[in-house]
Amino acid sequence: MTDPRMGGRCLVDQFVANGVERVFCVPGESYLAALDALHDTPAVDLTVARHEGGAAMMAEAHGKLTGQPGICFVTRGPGATNAASGVHVAQQDATPLIVLVGQVARRQRDRGAFQDLDISALYGGMAKWTAEVDDPHRIPELFARAVATATSGRPGPVALALPEDVLTAATERPDVRATPMQPPVPAPEAMTALRERLAAAERPIVIAGGPHWSERARAGAEKFAKANDLPLAVAFRRQDAVDNDHPCYAGELGLAPNPELAQRVRESDLVLAVGTELGDVTTGGHGLIESPGPRQTLIHVHPADACLGRVHQAALALQADPACFFDAANALAPIASPPWAGAAEAAHAAYRDWIRPLAVPGEVQLGEALAWLAERLPEDAVVTNGAGNYAAFVGRYMRFRRHGTQLAPTSGSMGYGLPAAIAAKLHAPDRPVIAFAGDGCFQMTAQEMVAAVQAGASVVVIVVNNRMHGTIRMHQEKHYPGRPVATDLHTPDFAAQARAQGAHAETVTETGQFAPAVERALAADGPTLIEVRTDPEAITPQRSLSAIRAAALGQKAGG
Repeated sequence: MTDPRMGGRCLVDQFVANGVERVFCVPGESYLAALDALHDTPAVDLTVARHEGGAAMMAEAHGKLTGQPGICFVTRGPGATNAASGVHVAQQDATPLIVLVGQVARRQRDRGAFQDLDISALYGGMAKWTAEVDDPHRIPELFARAVATATSGRPGPVALALPEDVLTAATERPDVRATPMQPPVPAPEAMTALRERLAAAERPIVIAGGPHWSERARAGAEKFAKANDLPLAVAFRRQDAVDNDHPCYAGELGLAPNPELAQRVRESDLVLAVGTELGDVTTGGHGLIESPGPRQTLIHVHPADACLGRVHQAALALQADPACFFDAANALAPIASPPWAGAAEAAHAAYRDWIRPLAVPGEVQLGEALAWLAERLPEDAVVTNGAGNYAAFVGRYMRFRRHGTQLAPTSGSMGYGLPAAIAAKLHAPDRPVIAFAGDGCFQMTAQEMVAAVQAGASVVVIVVNNRMHGTIRMHQEKHYPGRPVATDLHTPDFAAQARAQGAHAETVTETGQFAPAVERALAADGPTLIEVRTDPEAITPQRSLSAIRAAALGQKAGG
């Protein structure tokens, strides 16, 4: 037993015991006791967001970067519902996250009390586990379980409801540290079977990326690919799993991937998928790698057994941590004189051709600007984005060299870029952090610019403004050509708005203005916003809006 302490103090002590260094929140009266305890806990930094969705996304990004649970504190009712967008990102992206929700007092539960809400019902379809702490003595136990659950197997979000009177009640229970999980390692006989299948292949390819990735996994993947002359692709929005300049790197299997890469996967006879769940985007809607029975020999490696055999039935399924798997794979004798010799070089050459900037309509050549930025940034720079057609330019023209340099939601959540960038800059203040957003995407969480100013997070936010919801307009023109509805946007002067929030800001209307503006932003003391005004016709790196509309009208006329 320890000396008596209030539940709020006990909870914050669990943060310290479990290595929590930062908490994101929007304050609420339901958890004042915990906020008061944080006042006297310098080991835990507190970042205040302007909206619970932003706080949850910040915490999710922190979890992505560190592999440890991001911690988000929100209040009951509307606070919890606002945070749901970040919880969904964590669920889809397999990110460790703990959402702590202040709750009404126990005696008021289920009585229609002010802002009362069933947290388990709210988050039950998204979270790995939800619970309400109904006894202050159980705070250490349940928080340790939350840490273990969020980080084990397939990582994901956990939600704990904390009744107000639990946080103000006394407890003498000691602190509890979550039991560290030992990463699963592949069985030797499975590695022997893997080599036998690889030796029998003619057109193999490796697809990397997913939870529990690390610099060690990155180095192991690159070593294995080079030793066996294997093309090495990455899953959707996992571009930092592999050095994009590595001679075996083949590109990202994302939205609208390089057709040559897609064809290479389609024609492969063996796919070694490590860490990835092989979702619908990565597999081209399960067209490149069919489900449940792939055409290719599929060897699927994932740290969570629940992800093996869930959608694709593999010829060989290995439950293993990616780094441990590649340690074992690199202990195998490489395949001598493989029939696919030269495939990795050809795949990388195709990738290099793919990232050569294409001309688009308008005074701003976004591909050219981003290609310059990819060369300008250091290897450890962090690049974030949300969702929208602007992200196609980011995914195609930016390059990633190290693990932990890309924060992008596989969930396709708008508004993610800025909160994620704030979390990244607070975690690694010496590294440049660039956030990309479209004009619609940015307006989802634009208020977090004030949070960046208050926190002293010197992020660079690049808002690509084409004055519309570009992705939806593109789909409208594909399916209902010439009939746009609800996709035109009246946008503010984003630079003026950012200056009013206390940030530096500039507007770019032609390509030549982009590089000087970025240089000034990187040198600025404090956050900076650069509004880049692009032509609405420049909807994708390859096709204009008019070309998409004309093709759809032609199909309708011919159909």
